Amino acid sequence: MSTESPPTPTPFDTLGGADAIARLVERFYDLMDIEPGYAALRATHGSTLDGARQKLAWFLSGWLGGPQHYIERFGHPRLRARHMPFAIGVAERDQWLACMHQAMAEVQVPQDMLQQLNAAFFQTADWMRNQGDDTPAG
Repeated sequence: MSTESPPTPTPFDTLGGADAIARLVERFYDLMDIEPGYAALRATHGSTLDGARQKLAWFLSGWLGGPQHYIERFGHPRLRARHMPFAIGVAERDQWLACMHQAMAEVQVPQDMLQQLNAAFFQTADWMRNQGDDTPAG
């Protein structure tokens, strides 16, 4: 008889794995494309969202404790450096967060996980800002 505890599920597992991440990312970018309140955010993404959809799904998979698809393809995410070419201020941060929150709610991310992810996403999104006087040091 083994006395080892089963492994604690990762957020990736808790959310439902790759299929759930794909649904979340699809809804996130669909909302960005159709909701007027996310227009400034959408404008930073170019004419198509296809590449962004795939990269975010790969990134979230690893960030949430699943397969490291993004790192396997591109190396360390270096999020702030990779986003420096884009003007990201408080408005873009807040639109990204609102869009992600709406997407998580619509794909029915469990409430406790939604709250944890909102907090983690805020920290990351705030760190990504590169416009304005109150830009975080990086």
